[in-house]
Amino acid sequence: MDPNSPPASRGPAPIAAPIDPYYTNEKGGGSIFKKILFLVIAIVLLVLVIVGGVFLAGKLQSNSKPKDVTLKYWGLWDDATVMQPIIADFERTHPHTKIQYEKQDIKGLGQYVDRLATRINKGDGPDIVRFHSSWTLQLKNYLLPFPQSLVTDTKIDSDYYKTVQRDMKVNGAYYGIPLGIDTLALFVNTQALESKGLAIPQDWNDIYIKYATELVVKDQNGKIVTPSISLGTYDNISHASDIVSLLLLQNGADLKDLSGSSKESAYDAMKFYAAFASGEKAVWDATLDNSTLAFAKGNLPLYFGYSWDIFSIKALNPSLQFQVVKVPKLAGRNNTVASYWAEGVTSKTKNSKEAFEFLKYLSKPETLQKLYQTQSKVRLFGTLYPRRSMAPLLSSNNLVYPFVEQADDAQSTYFSSDTYDGENGMITQMNVYMGNAVRSVNNNTSADSAIDTLAKGVAQVLSRY
Repeated sequence: MDPNSPPASRGPAPIAAPIDPYYTNEKGGGSIFKKILFLVIAIVLLVLVIVGGVFLAGKLQSNSKPKDVTLKYWGLWDDATVMQPIIADFERTHPHTKIQYEKQDIKGLGQYVDRLATRINKGDGPDIVRFHSSWTLQLKNYLLPFPQSLVTDTKIDSDYYKTVQRDMKVNGAYYGIPLGIDTLALFVNTQALESKGLAIPQDWNDIYIKYATELVVKDQNGKIVTPSISLGTYDNISHASDIVSLLLLQNGADLKDLSGSSKESAYDAMKFYAAFASGEKAVWDATLDNSTLAFAKGNLPLYFGYSWDIFSIKALNPSLQFQVVKVPKLAGRNNTVASYWAEGVTSKTKNSKEAFEFLKYLSKPETLQKLYQTQSKVRLFGTLYPRRSMAPLLSSNNLVYPFVEQADDAQSTYFSSDTYDGENGMITQMNVYMGNAVRSVNNNTSADSAIDTLAKGVAQVLSRY
């Protein structure tokens, strides 16, 4: 017997355990089931990673691609044919932004501010809107304040006339930027002055004492045949509210508080204005033609107007020879009145970034130049540049340069004429009070009383805003 064999007393050899078909003893053993399970999980994870990667890549690509945007732009005075070259240049460099320009009939339809507010509140108003320099306060709740980047990029704080910085800013924020500027100036019929040997008037004392009396023509009964200057009344003088404002400003009155500490200045200015249509020395009256028509006919030597009045005058009388000069001074002050239009972004636009980008483009000097050139193809001249640095570009045009030459001494007022903001508009209501004040003085009410009533009206209107 083999000594290594177990003794017989140890019993029979143990029976081997049955083999589980799902297990194997290869290489130390392991589970086939576990390996298959791990493989399935790995495949699923790999698929999820691939699908997730594809989705994320698509998402990133989608986010990096600019969305297509259409901006609705309400303009006022320029036809689409004038604005289209400007818009086309912008769209070429901003292919995902389209500008839909709509010229509004502000004169024919009226109620412009009400219509604008209604459309904005309904959510179907314009993204970009043109508004008058005197409307900023009444429209600020319908406009977005400018981001600081736009203020910096446009140089509105430094290169634009001071009146823009006052008019467009409310509580430290800008709400609009103009494409042009305009100021009240004196139009002179050069032939009429030369016939009397008179030079261009420099101050109001000369006008009242000398020019008004020497240039007026009356019949034997004292009735005015040819007036000398359009001052004194309200309803037949273009820009009467602006002219009264001019005298108030130059005499040191506070237009927001006419009955305050500067009330004596306001009283004197109103008396001075009304004197041109009062008594035997009157040089203007309520029976005469509208002042623009009278000047165009050659029947009025001295007239106050804005640059756009030139278009009307030339249309009425292309051969009329006249000169435009700065307004006369009073008490050493050479203030004048500004009246212009600006562009703003409405409060409910869904595309403010693109809208502000368009305003930035519109305000560039090269864009303003192109706009001026395009406008000059359809009228005598374009919109006068709102930037100080661009004033020299107009210096060779003697007809329009005086308007920008005095622009830094200009100020918008709440009595701007021809803004067409509607019967419920702030400026229209202000001018109702101004008109009543002038008429009451013409009807022998004291200037002091008229100004006090006007001051109450101004305070009442401003309290709504």
